[in-house]
Amino acid sequence: MKQKWHTALIYLFWGMRCKSNLKINRLELKEFLDEKVNKYNTVDFIADDPISIPHRYSLKEDIEISGFLAATIAWGNRKIIVKNGHRMLDLLGESPYDFVTSHDDRQLKKLEGFVHRTFNGNDLIYFIKSLQHIYQKKGGLEKVISSNITKHSVQPAIHHFKNAFFEISHPARITKHVSDPLNGSAAKKINMYLRWMVRKDKRGVDFGLWKSIKPSQLSCPLDVHSGNIARKLGLLNRTQNDARAVEELDENLRTLDKLDPVKYDFALFGLGIFEKF
Repeated sequence: MKQKWHTALIYLFWGMRCKSNLKINRLELKEFLDEKVNKYNTVDFIADDPISIPHRYSLKEDIEISGFLAATIAWGNRKIIVKNGHRMLDLLGESPYDFVTSHDDRQLKKLEGFVHRTFNGNDLIYFIKSLQHIYQKKGGLEKVISSNITKHSVQPAIHHFKNAFFEISHPARITKHVSDPLNGSAAKKINMYLRWMVRKDKRGVDFGLWKSIKPSQLSCPLDVHSGNIARKLGLLNRTQNDARAVEELDENLRTLDKLDPVKYDFALFGLGIFEKF
């Protein structure tokens, strides 16, 4: 079995110059990546991943708010992300949704000491205030994000969501914590968050709470690790991990599974982080 995959990957690195080999190798690549998805898309994946934070909750609004906050700080060392994510949600009490919609100034002050890398307590306080605005004035996170999705992409919707999220008064520096793909960003964290909210495959990892968005419209979260693996597998040629690279990766992953291309995030992540591929 290992020899089969080794041979398939040699063909991919060679460039797949023969048209017939291209078809064969694409099928072999799909089989290889599907195997990796099945390996890593399990409940065992949850504990050491930022997705463990929204898995603390059962109410839809608690899950989507805690997931958004967890995804916002999801850069750097995974153990520290998970530790700080749980600490952040502990500050909000039993229900993030209740805190967001009914907090007072005294409760907000308790958030001032939070810090994760460049995301500090003042940033968190603004996020709580903006989330309150989103839920009280705009119908919630799902409605705001899903209202601007195109047939094949969530990227324009992320752009419009960022505009909505920063409608209320804010310091300019805080805007860096929500990326904008229309400004060239890969928007890795929010694409990861959308995977959590939209995909539902009964494997117990992603939540599948948002029915207004199709898994086929999602984009793969792209960072240094997934980008490097995608290039080694012939799924990505662009050297920068930016919005154009996301578009290229999406196009290739959709040839492997047009209905659920972002499931391959598990394969790229596992190959990069766990297998050091």
